[in-house]
Amino acid sequence: MATKVPGVVRFAAVGDLLLTPPPKAVPYRRDPALISPAARSLVAQCDVAFANLECTLPGDGSCIPTEPLLIATAELVRSVKTAGFRLVTLANNHVLDCLDGGFRNLRCLLDELGMRYFGAGWNLDEAAAPAILEVNGVRLAFLGAVDPQTGPYRFASPDGSGVPALDVARLARQVRDLRCSVDHVLISLHWGEERFSVPSPAQVEQAHRLVDAGASMILGHHPHVLQGLEIYRRAPIIYSLGNFVADNVHFSDGDAIRWNRVQRTGCILLAEISKAKIENVRQVPTHDSGRLVDVDASRFGRRRIEQTRRAIAGGVSIARYRRERLWVKTIRPFFGHLRWSKLKRLRWRQICNTFRGFLQSK
Repeated sequence: MATKVPGVVRFAAVGDLLLTPPPKAVPYRRDPALISPAARSLVAQCDVAFANLECTLPGDGSCIPTEPLLIATAELVRSVKTAGFRLVTLANNHVLDCLDGGFRNLRCLLDELGMRYFGAGWNLDEAAAPAILEVNGVRLAFLGAVDPQTGPYRFASPDGSGVPALDVARLARQVRDLRCSVDHVLISLHWGEERFSVPSPAQVEQAHRLVDAGASMILGHHPHVLQGLEIYRRAPIIYSLGNFVADNVHFSDGDAIRWNRVQRTGCILLAEISKAKIENVRQVPTHDSGRLVDVDASRFGRRRIEQTRRAIAGGVSIARYRRERLWVKTIRPFFGHLRWSKLKRLRWRQICNTFRGFLQSK
């Protein structure tokens, strides 16, 4: 348990919690503890530990018509609290996978567990509303938003459930209003392209605009890999925290998304937040073995963090981003499917996605 320091909030943030047990016929290796003692110790030293809860719970049996579906169990969500996380964003593209029934069950369970959440609601006002925490005399507001390109099922409307769309102008107004009553505004953004190791130039511009409006920190999710950390006008911006808990994601046809070493490497972002500033920002690399998330003591995790930081420091040009698109969407899938172990499992959907990626890279 964290020792309280008046006037200072010790903060931890991690990436995606993909809590997706396999079909019943497939053994589930996940340890109920979720994280190792070393990772748990880091989280326990913090006053606020935050994550992207990228899943839902079963509802009445209804689901959205597209796959993959990320459906957790109540036991796994309880494990998130046991692991030390008390604040989660629901601003992602899977929170409505089981429609309103699953969303209702998820919210009820989070309420029962005493976990704070934001980024989705029964209407737009509720979905866009901040979670406000006062910790050790410091007031923090958390906002969430989802880029339409990430494919959420439904955006919140004045009288309909969903997630708030990423609208920089609206968020900037919210930030300016909130800064009248809180010390810091932190924004969780679900954005970017999956498996891209760099953000787009447009994302960089969006993040800078939000900091210019008064945001103190930007926390990115969705790419499922680490992207770089930069400090802009004293505000930390991490474009993607990567996967933290990375269960394989199964399709109804028997196929599955299986994460590789890069995609199982995430981080715990640590910072100290006072009324005036955010300082002592650092990243601790993590690795999910499929059983437990542990602190990555190998050179691999530290090297990934350094690589992504250098990519941001060097500037993300349009040409650099196009090269990343060509690599992720076309070259890597092509050579990956040349292996017979992949060829014999190849599905028509994967062929179409690879061809579509080639066309988009032109």
